[in-house]
Amino acid sequence: MTVRVRFYAAFREVVGGKHADVDVASGRTLGDLLDAIVTRWPELREHLLNEDGSFSKRANLFVDGRALRFLPEGLATALDEAQEIDCFQAVAGG
Repeated sequence: MTVRVRFYAAFREVVGGKHADVDVASGRTLGDLLDAIVTRWPELREHLLNEDGSFSKRANLFVDGRALRFLPEGLATALDEAQEIDCFQAVAGG
């Protein structure tokens, strides 16, 4: 299955554009997609994952406009090709 992921800000420089089609071969979950992203672009690993492999608070991942942290299944959320996935760095300020 191929999922289109939209990237923003500094992540665009890494992936080479505003979006990329990512092949998800395993169980078709958000976690599988994340694994495919960091395998294809290893330089994103430090931004997207903590040392223990959990999703980092320094980034945001949205599925159809809903943040990962609000998805009941979290990284086990099932995906399909029609879903909109957005990936960007967290923004903070005061």
